[in-house]
Amino acid sequence: MLYVDGFKGLGGLGKALWALIAVKLVLMFVVLKLFFFPDFLGTNFDTDTERAQYVRSVLAPSDTITTTSADKEIKQIN
Repeated sequence: MLYVDGFKGLGGLGKALWALIAVKLVLMFVVLKLFFFPDFLGTNFDTDTERAQYVRSVLAPSDTITTTSADKEIKQIN
């Protein structure tokens, strides 16, 4: 109840500042994500296996990646 009472007691300037903060957060997390962080993996690769292989190749050089039993099973399926 402390927060509710505090926000009810805010003057016009306090409410305007909190509205400004809310608008800035919406802009940062919604609008900027849409324009500056596209779904790179989803648009450039068709399967999860291709996406995983790309991420592995970017994060670690190919000589340091060890093949796991799951990778071997995936290769056998394909």
